[in-house]
Amino acid sequence: MYSRFKSMLEKRAKTLNEMFDFKKAGKKLSAVLDGIKSLPSKLSETQIAEEYDFEEEPIAIFRGVEGYKEVERYWVVEPYAFITILFNEEKHEYLYNVVEPALTPFERELLEELHERLQDVLILEDIGETTDREEVLTENAKTILRDYVKEIDPRSFAKILYFLKRNYIRFGRIDPLMNDPFIEDISCNGPNAPVFLYHKNYESIATNIVFEEEELNSFVIRLAQRCGKHISIANPLIDATMADGSRIQISLGREITTKGSTFTIRKFKEIPITPVDLINWNTFSSECMAYLWLCSENNKSIIFAGGTASGKTSSMNAVCLFIPPKSKIVTIEDTRELKLPHPNWIAEVTRESFAGEERGEVGMYELLRAALRQRPEYLLVGEVRGSEAIVLFQAMSTGHTTYSTMHADSVPSVVHRLESEPINVPRTMLQALDIVCVQIQTYIGDRRVRRVDRIAELTEIDPDTKKLKTVDIFVWNPMTDGFDKVGESLALEEIKRRRGWTQKELKKELENRQTILEYMVENKIKDFKKITDIIQAYYIDPERVMEMIESKTF
Repeated sequence: MYSRFKSMLEKRAKTLNEMFDFKKAGKKLSAVLDGIKSLPSKLSETQIAEEYDFEEEPIAIFRGVEGYKEVERYWVVEPYAFITILFNEEKHEYLYNVVEPALTPFERELLEELHERLQDVLILEDIGETTDREEVLTENAKTILRDYVKEIDPRSFAKILYFLKRNYIRFGRIDPLMNDPFIEDISCNGPNAPVFLYHKNYESIATNIVFEEEELNSFVIRLAQRCGKHISIANPLIDATMADGSRIQISLGREITTKGSTFTIRKFKEIPITPVDLINWNTFSSECMAYLWLCSENNKSIIFAGGTASGKTSSMNAVCLFIPPKSKIVTIEDTRELKLPHPNWIAEVTRESFAGEERGEVGMYELLRAALRQRPEYLLVGEVRGSEAIVLFQAMSTGHTTYSTMHADSVPSVVHRLESEPINVPRTMLQALDIVCVQIQTYIGDRRVRRVDRIAELTEIDPDTKKLKTVDIFVWNPMTDGFDKVGESLALEEIKRRRGWTQKELKKELENRQTILEYMVENKIKDFKKITDIIQAYYIDPERVMEMIESKTF
């Protein structure tokens, strides 16, 4: 096997020599030939180095990009891959530059051969759910390497092993992007064009990752397979959920997108956004969030509306932390995004029809109908966009508390969309909806931010005009970047009546919740579990929680 590998390298070098002028081919060809010459004529004892001293000499080195200066640098897969943010003053643009270990021509040849060999070996490997996949890959790579080389230096082995793990176990060329916590979206618009992304600090920015057409086609097919989906020329468009929970949309070939295959990834946050995060970012004020806390606790139904990437689902997920801890919750989504700490929670997702058949599909409508038989106290729907909204509003009308999101840029737009095709909810049923939060993506100076534009309540149908009356409770003021309380809440009045509170008691309850939220903000409490514990502790023993906050012993 070793002699065959050496012979293969010699043939490739000979082909290169025939195709190119050796002097013009330069150092790359020389390096390949030197690598072949350095191979031993026969194998004896094999040595595979396992450890490399990364502190002695870095394995990933950035040598600069002409015309750009470095602005920022940070690790994403330490010590193998890091990011440099570069800026070109002439073009006035940023570049997101991924730096990974550079392979020598000999290392690249060896890596390609290992890729081919491992495909056959790993298919036959019995890998259980508890098996360490990285360990299995490492051991098989070592076994194959022993057939080819007598000894490999630690630096080369570390580089080869990194790329094997990156390509076989993780996300291939986009793995550094998937490991970057500052990235929200990743977008490949076709072959021979840079992959773009949305960065929290630099917004839309191009990367140095470019796919060739054949490579991109293979890559999107592999992405679909890893999501448990089938994509082909006959079925060239899919939506899926990745292993880490991220949402992905994929198109294959030039039938749907004329430039070629594409993919767009909406990255999943492993640690969900909390109410404290939203207050810290000034998406909501503590007063707005205290209002939503009290309304959530007392079974008021809410729709979070807004444009694309305005933060609708993130806000809904955060507000769901205010649901009482033992309540039964059913969530229904196209792709899993919601993450709750509640133990009494059923998470349901829709299912597409089986390939080549018209049966087997389970949509929002069917899941909603089934959910009503599960007697949920809180029903959460990822997005309303069709006939399933009728079932949702029937659930509201029969006493189920429901949360959902929809695309609309104002309260009148929400009402119009709900009443029009294809949703068609009767106006009388819309009265079951209590609150609408309208979110926007806007600018403060030159910084793009997300804000809740207004929180409004739906009250009643005007007997004369037959229009649905709405009342704004909180409105965002762009001049001060603050939130003005502009109306009196009928929802709070109803909560006061049902709970038998006086106006003073209602005010005290709102102040307590606002105090708790501000305490967590001021004391930089950001841990998801600790925030959840404090909120749930308030339901169990509110007096003790307030005492601990006053004494700052939380």
